[in-house]
Formats: sequence, structure tokens, C-alpha cells
Amino acid sequence: MPKIGMEPIRRKALVNATIFEIGRAGTLDVTVSQIAKRAGMSSALAHHYFGGKDQIFLAAMRHILSVYGAQVRAALLVAKTPRDRVEAIIHANFEAGNFRPEVISAWLNFYVLSQSMDGARRLLRVYQHRLHSNLVHPLRDLVGDDAHEVADMIAAMIDGHYIRHALREDTPSGKRATKQVLEFLELMLEARK
Repeated sequence: MPKIGMEPIRRKALVNATIFEIGRAGTLDVTVSQIAKRAGMSSALAHHYFGGKDQIFLAAMRHILSVYGAQVRAALLVAKTPRDRVEAIIHANFEAGNFRPEVISAWLNFYVLSQSMDGARRLLRVYQHRLHSNLVHPLRDLVGDDAHEVADMIAAMIDGHYIRHALREDTPSGKRATKQVLEFLELMLEARK
């Protein structure tokens, strides 16, 4: 007999286990069985809730993006000026919850998976569009017609930090990454005065 109310708890456990296992392996080369074992349940139950590894991974990325989105929204609530808004977005990208090794590994694998899976490609486009529009809005007040170009460069730097840290063995430093992107922002603003 199924336990009432367990589905959300089990789904969350599977999502967290997926992020952990991908981070441990550094690749999508993990099995549903490994994920289910990490979550403390059978692989049959994992298949029941998600259907397969691709769906579990997409659910994990949706979770990562949901946490990220909440942090961006919270940061933007307290931002007063256009520059504060851009800086808040940059800071949110490198918050400890977003910029930890297993999440960085999931992002790198997400970029790769988006090349061959429609669901991942659509999800990546949503993320990219939101990041771009969140940056362009305040950048218009700061750099005018160059807002789209500067937003693209900031987004590329953010993605670049994730890729670089995914390929390194050292512990990622959100503070260092934030500092570098903020310094780049300063250069872009100075160049357009």
C-alpha cells in the first residue's frame, strides 16, 4: 500500500541524489540504480516517479534553476539602483548554494546534454533568456544601447566560471568569481562613459 504524501519527499530525495551522484562522478555516466541507492529507495521507484535517467536529470536541473531563480529574485528585491541590480544578479550566480562542486558539475553536464536533448535545450534557453533579460533591464540605464552586448559578455563570464571550475580539481571560490565579474562590469562601465 502506498504511503500517502511520500511522493514529494521521494522526488526531492531523488533530485538531491542525482545532483550528488553527478557531482561525484563528474559526468552523466551514473545509473538510476546509483541515484536510487543514494536516495534510499529502489530503482523501480525512481523509474516510477521520473520514467528514466534523463527525466531525473532534467528534474534536478529544474530544481537547481528554481533555487537560483529564488536567490536572484531575493537579491533584486533589495537592490535600489540599476548598478545594484546587475551586481545582485552577479552575486546570486556565485552564492554558496549555486556555486558548489556538485552543482557546477551538473551545470557542465547540462550544457553538454542540451546539445542532444530537446528538453535540456529548452530549459537552457529559458535560463539564458531570463539571465539576459534580467541583466539588460538595469544595464540600459548604465550603458544605453550597449546593454545587450554587455549582458552577453557578463553571461559569458558567468558561464565561463562554471565551466572552468567544473574542469578543475580545486574548490570553487564564489567570492573570487564574483570579484572578477564585478571588475569586468566596472571596466565595461568605465569604457562607456
